[in-house]
Amino acid sequence: LFGRVGGGIYTKAADVGADLVGKVEAGIPEDDPRNPAVIADNVGDNVGDIAGMGADLFGSIAESTCAALVIGATAFTMGGLTPEMQQSALLFPILVSGIGIVASLISLFFIRPQTEEKVEGALKFSLIISTLIMLAILYPVTEKLIPATFQLVEGGKTFLNTGVYWSLAAGLISGMLIGLITEYYTSHRYGPVREVAESSKTGSATNIIYGLALGYNSSVIPMILIAATVVVAYLSAGMYGIAMSAIGMLGTIAVGLTIDAYGPVADNAGGIAEMAEMGKDIRNRTDALDAAGNTTAAIGKGFAIGSAALTSLALTSAFLTRAHIDSLNVLDPAVMCGLLVGGALPFAFSAMTMRSVGMAALAMIEEVRRQFRSIPGLLEGKGRADYGKCVEISTEASLKEMIAPGLLVILTPLVIGYLFGVKMLAGVLIGSLVCGVMLAVSMANSGGAWDNAKKYIETGELGGKGSDAHKAAVVGDTVGDPFKDTSGPALNILIKLMAIISLVFVPFFMNTSNPLAF
Repeated sequence: LFGRVGGGIYTKAADVGADLVGKVEAGIPEDDPRNPAVIADNVGDNVGDIAGMGADLFGSIAESTCAALVIGATAFTMGGLTPEMQQSALLFPILVSGIGIVASLISLFFIRPQTEEKVEGALKFSLIISTLIMLAILYPVTEKLIPATFQLVEGGKTFLNTGVYWSLAAGLISGMLIGLITEYYTSHRYGPVREVAESSKTGSATNIIYGLALGYNSSVIPMILIAATVVVAYLSAGMYGIAMSAIGMLGTIAVGLTIDAYGPVADNAGGIAEMAEMGKDIRNRTDALDAAGNTTAAIGKGFAIGSAALTSLALTSAFLTRAHIDSLNVLDPAVMCGLLVGGALPFAFSAMTMRSVGMAALAMIEEVRRQFRSIPGLLEGKGRADYGKCVEISTEASLKEMIAPGLLVILTPLVIGYLFGVKMLAGVLIGSLVCGVMLAVSMANSGGAWDNAKKYIETGELGGKGSDAHKAAVVGDTVGDPFKDTSGPALNILIKLMAIISLVFVPFFMNTSNPLAF
């Protein structure tokens, strides 16, 4: 929560403030040292994208492993298994993550781009290679460590160890496909982003309309893939299979982090080149790397959102297992009410984080304008900007503005579970998961598309830098900044943290009279 939400507010307050006053009002280049917000902007890339993504994916892998261990603790203590078989089966989820690290390290040897244009493809290829390596290694390991047959609490069903493998495979493959689909919708090498760029010729309004449409459209296939993964996993190994599919998707976490971290590294390299006045040829090269980095960062976000969805579902499965709920009737008033309340939470959470970015950016804009007015010769390159003041504004805003969304996430399951009981809480978790994932994918991909539409125009297309189309694309990119780097990815935390809190406190909810239960 601190890394993803606080970091997202920090980075976008600086980015939006720097862009609107620097590029739009003053007409100076991006990352120009005359811009007082430029240091805060570059620091924000590390705070929001590096620390935030690391915290997000670490949370996903820790929580999905926790869910698998909770379900496995009941599954592998039944059916007369020996203690050795029980122990190997219980430790299996952790071993899968270890195999994933090795597979990811091997795949990194295949990243050998010869030019800037081939970086994106090389990173994508490493994701495919690591997925194939894991698929090959996990089959014999699953056969060896998981009992040939095992039972789950839910209805006493018996499953085969090959079902666990197919659950892992479904998660691995869907994670890879979600990454590739995200690339299609956010890279300017493909039609959707170029369509957004073309729409910029008629102004910023049409740019924003096309970007929103792209985001909505891009959420359909990932949701179908997640649904297919859930079906395959549940039919193959029940609730345990759902947890293992989440661990499978996160098996290539090292490659996912590599793909995501490349973007802010390239972005910061471009910023340093601009501030150090290193020459136009170097800036052109870093811009090419940065454009690839925008797409790889979007792939990383798609991967993180997909894994968060399965992790949340795995935690919800563990919650239902601990609460002894075999099935939910959607016509039950408590469940229906929970679904509606849960569906509203991602929108309330997104509104809070978007507004937080807007308020922090407003303070940043006022400070940058003040410095342009009051520091003699700043715009002419003779004065020196007070970078520390802008860093201070972003830092204070990120800490202060994350409190309200954080309380919403933490208190909702506690209040609902205590007052209304576990059935309504189960509805809340499922409603927030469904709406949260779709909204997160849509916002992340809209923001990535707006950013790369701007980068596409800056390559010289549609009039290039300084044209009317470019100015419209800059506005779209500024709107997309909090979409892709604050609100969209922060929804991962909403759906996961609510589920883990519900799982931890389920005994308390069940042993309470639930005064408002219906």
